[in-house]
Amino acid sequence: MPKSLGVATLNMLNVKAYGLSKFRIASINADFKDMMVETGIQLDEMLVKGNYVLSSFFSKANGPFTVILKKVYVRGSATLMVESDGHLTTDQIKMDITFGDMAMDFQNLGFLGSVFQGIVNSAPNIVFDAMKPFMMQEADKVLRVEINTNIEKMLGDRRLPNSITPLDSAIAMGRKWVRQQGYDPYHVDDMNRTMGVFSVQLSNTWISGISSFYRVGNITAAMLNNTISLRVQLGTQEIIGAGQWEVGFGLMTRVGHVQFTVQHIRATVEISQPLDTRKRPQINDLQFDMGNIQVRCDGAGTLDYVMEFAVNVLPNLLRYQIMDAIENPIKQRVQEKFNAIDVELAMKQMIEKYKKGGKMISFDFKL
Repeated sequence: MPKSLGVATLNMLNVKAYGLSKFRIASINADFKDMMVETGIQLDEMLVKGNYVLSSFFSKANGPFTVILKKVYVRGSATLMVESDGHLTTDQIKMDITFGDMAMDFQNLGFLGSVFQGIVNSAPNIVFDAMKPFMMQEADKVLRVEINTNIEKMLGDRRLPNSITPLDSAIAMGRKWVRQQGYDPYHVDDMNRTMGVFSVQLSNTWISGISSFYRVGNITAAMLNNTISLRVQLGTQEIIGAGQWEVGFGLMTRVGHVQFTVQHIRATVEISQPLDTRKRPQINDLQFDMGNIQVRCDGAGTLDYVMEFAVNVLPNLLRYQIMDAIENPIKQRVQEKFNAIDVELAMKQMIEKYKKGGKMISFDFKL
């Protein structure tokens, strides 16, 4: 590593850095849309050893040297891209290293000691600035190979479309999976309610459009303060439903059909999981947004218009209040399910299954 010091030239040879395995991850932020991951890594101390040659017009010195960097912080980001042939690969890697304190020991400086000390006093980071570009270059090379190797192991020869992001491609596969599982159209269980002589029955109800979900905003994951969090924003296109109703009052019975459409449904969900696997996952945020609602009834005669007016007008006027009212009960229900999950046991079971299978495993998450 050559570095010009003005009146002298410093060359550092056979340089090795120690202590890199004692890192702690301070933060991770993953943006699945832009396929970018940012991370912050802390090192209490990094030890750098090597040999040096310090030469000037009138003298020359050489020998071993030691540099101790304390409170080292490494900030890096990696961006992936889909190549023209459909393979996922590393696009850009950016890194920066800073430190809180530094101590140096250059042995056998002799006559050049006072000159070198004067240069260091005026520019204390000069030795670190000489090492930094080479450290970054080596880290880029190693990380690029490591990331691409793991991508190849995970995806194999699978090709991805480069017209849309891999995230949107995965969501499209999710829509296909929902249809294959028979959830779209979805059959709603029949409902039967009786209150004295009055009875209501709703049967043969189907809802379609559930698989039309798409990414509304971004999908991000982060790790901070020993907690992993995931934020998802999804929405559906138009939801259509139809069913048969039957209303009875004593000996009188009316039968009819109902059709309804919901312009869209959008949801924002944020969940978190502490790295302490003895703790349970938490649902931190849950927000719903519903578009315009329209209902059509037939079979009740004049009451059809009354029912349509009541359903079409009131829910649309009050849908924001309705969404706010159902968010907390749903959030509490989901949290109850999370509280029943033994995270530590689930992770052990997945690891054992991974060891036995020797390959990537797909997991089904069911509530």
